[in-house]
Amino acid sequence: MGQDPLCFAIGANPAPRLDKALARDVPEALALSRTRLARLIEEGAVRINGLAVLDARARVAEGDLVEITLPEARESHMAPEAIALDVVYEDDDLIVIDKPAGMVVHPAPGSPEGTLVNALLHHCGDSLSGVGGARRPGIVHRIDKDTSGLLVVAKSDAAHQGLAAQFSAHTVERAYGAVVHGVPDAGDPRLRGLAGVTFESGGVLRITTQLARHRTDRQRQAVVVHGGRRAVTRARVIESFGTPAAAALLECRLETGRTHQIRVHMAHVGHGLVGDPVYGGRRRLPARALPEGGAEAAEAFPRQALHAGSLGFVHPLSGATLRFDAPLPEDMRTLLAALRGYDDTRTE
Repeated sequence: MGQDPLCFAIGANPAPRLDKALARDVPEALALSRTRLARLIEEGAVRINGLAVLDARARVAEGDLVEITLPEARESHMAPEAIALDVVYEDDDLIVIDKPAGMVVHPAPGSPEGTLVNALLHHCGDSLSGVGGARRPGIVHRIDKDTSGLLVVAKSDAAHQGLAAQFSAHTVERAYGAVVHGVPDAGDPRLRGLAGVTFESGGVLRITTQLARHRTDRQRQAVVVHGGRRAVTRARVIESFGTPAAAALLECRLETGRTHQIRVHMAHVGHGLVGDPVYGGRRRLPARALPEGGAEAAEAFPRQALHAGSLGFVHPLSGATLRFDAPLPEDMRTLLAALRGYDDTRTE
């Protein structure tokens, strides 16, 4: 059974199409996108002056009375699973998770279960008010299966649209810890000669390219000259390892958030991530430059050494500025200890 109808009047100078007019005048708190409104029109859930209207292109006039009957959120086709989650923050509208390496974010062919979405369906239960008409978590960004770290997920339509708008506008703060081959250096003439590569104040490496799917391997991304989507990554050296320096811990900040962006960009500039099975090639760290066991630890590292450590955004409903930090996971701390040549308790 649907909810009680939502009633309101069309304001002055409405758009020429019903769906556009509704998108402007529907109460903002409902967070109904134009796409969702068009679907509701097709389903007969919209009445104008008491008559059902099924055509999204229908015209309306100032003062027309609108009734929208929202159906109860349907259950998701995805199954809830009792998988432990590291919850960093949660309220009625969103949840922030520190995802472990090895967990896929969303079910897909080859990974139909055991995903973050399956775990969230179980964890959140009835607190999911519905995203796009379905009782499911709203995924607004993703990190790769073998990347660890912070993700924010919407629990309501309003939160989903508000967060999606911030990611689209590139106003979300995202910082990653990455262990890479070599050490980016402003004095390196090779880097100075690469198109789209500059150094900003403080020795921050800025990489600006176009990214698109690889021409022959559709599972990979590649830097392209024409087409693709603009991608901007900034990286600064936090710590270097070896004599001469053979590896580095970087802080990478995303201005954009394209698929595999940090991994592709760092490989593009010759500083691929340690352990990256797709973009790292067969490159090894020089054993003689590192403490005993350092090169071996890097070669044995089973995933790309990348962790989404910081996440900041504006709460889409309260307007509060939120920022979260997650320390490096144990496997990356162990790797850094081996590269340093001694064990310590630093959590980076």
